[in-house]
Amino acid sequence: MDTWTEIEGKRIHDPLFLKQYQQKSEDSYMSASSTTTSSSSKQCNKVLGPVIVGAGPSGLAVAACLKEKGIPSLVIERSDCIASLWQHKTYDRLSLHLPKKFCELPLMPFPFDFPPYPSKKQFVLYLEAYAKKFGINPSFNRTVISAEHDKTLDQWRLHVIGPNKEKEEYTCRWLIVATGENAETVTPEIEGLTEFSGPVVHTSMYKSGQHFEGKKVLVVGCGNSGMEVCLDLCNHNAQPHIVVRDTVCSCKVSVH
Repeated sequence: MDTWTEIEGKRIHDPLFLKQYQQKSEDSYMSASSTTTSSSSKQCNKVLGPVIVGAGPSGLAVAACLKEKGIPSLVIERSDCIASLWQHKTYDRLSLHLPKKFCELPLMPFPFDFPPYPSKKQFVLYLEAYAKKFGINPSFNRTVISAEHDKTLDQWRLHVIGPNKEKEEYTCRWLIVATGENAETVTPEIEGLTEFSGPVVHTSMYKSGQHFEGKKVLVVGCGNSGMEVCLDLCNHNAQPHIVVRDTVCSCKVSVH
């Protein structure tokens, strides 16, 4: 039996849900009869399956797995493309930091001819092919402003700003947040930074070290991006210096 049909079939015969739904409908009718609202200016959309916020790798993977089970979903993305972090907020030399077998999405491996550590461009091509294969068509240029859960109806109500700044509303039973842990930039407050006359660039805006040739550059942070930016600066004949908050452990590696 289709998973989606099974879920809805069990739900529609739940007497507690039907009682709550009937009471909520009556309350909503009475409220609408006694008050006047400007809801006519807001587009309302009922989504049968889950709403997935974010069209990055995680959001695409969830949508594909749901579709394989016969469950429809809607992917909402605030940018104009899938994997916007990879396409708009990464440096040119970026490649996967783990072997591709650990980074592939469910139900579709990387192409055989891809290198062990695919480049940014190759990874984006893979994600686009993934979305096409599973028929995932996100609603782009839509920003979720808030989400409220109605316990009586057991549904989520999402308030969204559309591509033309219009207000939209979506209702669904399930909400899946797949916005990623790196969706927002984090710049620490450093004393004296406002008096610094040179450029201050977050790694999400850094593309290449070609503009820093022959210059001294201070890199704050020793994560993957900090180390790769330092290497990229060296390759473009800049003079990077790195500041690390904690102790960095190093070890000798023998190559045979």
